[in-house]
Amino acid sequence: MGPAGGLTVSGDGLAFDLITMGRIGVDLYPLTTGVPLEEADTFGKFLGGSPANVAVAAARLGRRVALISRTGADPFGAYLRSELRGFGVDGRWVAEVADHPTPITFCEIFPPDRFPLYFYRLPKAPDLEIAAEELDLGAIREARVFWMTGTGLSEEPSRAATLAALEARTSPGTTVFDLDWRPMLWREKPGPYYERALALATVAVGNTEECAIATGESEPYAAARALLAAGVELAVVKRGPEGVLAVHRDGTVAEVPPVPVQVVNGLGAGDAFGGALCHGLLAGWDLATVVRYANAAGAIVASRLACASAMPFSDEVEEVVGRAGGL
Repeated sequence: MGPAGGLTVSGDGLAFDLITMGRIGVDLYPLTTGVPLEEADTFGKFLGGSPANVAVAAARLGRRVALISRTGADPFGAYLRSELRGFGVDGRWVAEVADHPTPITFCEIFPPDRFPLYFYRLPKAPDLEIAAEELDLGAIREARVFWMTGTGLSEEPSRAATLAALEARTSPGTTVFDLDWRPMLWREKPGPYYERALALATVAVGNTEECAIATGESEPYAAARALLAAGVELAVVKRGPEGVLAVHRDGTVAEVPPVPVQVVNGLGAGDAFGGALCHGLLAGWDLATVVRYANAAGAIVASRLACASAMPFSDEVEEVVGRAGGL
């Protein structure tokens, strides 16, 4: 693990395109859809956790990516680090925590729009044990994009570490706050911590419920304006079957309709969207192009069972974008 404040670069001597920070765990999904957990008897094992999935999504699109997280010192933790390597995500900052088991998440799959999640993160998830003094702030500062989540703010010492990482982002890069509201993982009101993070981020991404938690506004345009007023330069509001709204501080607005798809499992769609959003921002595309591309990536994953292993490659996304009207 790099020293606090030091600069760590990737193997070819360049800073990372993207560093994500936060949850990682094992997803166990029934291999038969439409079956409640009490009746399911076969499960698939997948790498999970939103920041980990976003990292995989961006790596699949050719980006140089690393993850900051923690696992238990157990076989599931070893599995996750192996999966990260296989997906091309640098896991140098994914350390073991001896006192807490690697989290497991079960899901029930009832297409097209019901996917209950059951988090097993007790007594405490290792990814909430990231401490500020363990961070390589130089690498975080130099990354072209840094991605953090609301869950990372839910408990100490992860909260202080996440805020320290945000405060380190003084260089002219992109800092994304994934609002990521998971009420079952919070013990206190998130408002003050979301407010601090929004003041330090440049991009906010969330669905209408998450926007309401962060700003008190759920109407998409009102939520976008509130996020901009809170400090970000770009607000991205995901509206489910109504598509995506993105509003930039410079007045640029992009409204993109959803991509029609046969939904199998909608849980990984937002993470695919996030990784593709980072890819488009890194590419310097105009806002509408970025959102169309990210929307297409999300639709592809919604049509597949898994999350991380379902993340699309660039040619797959380009094909869907082309069918939907082109880049």
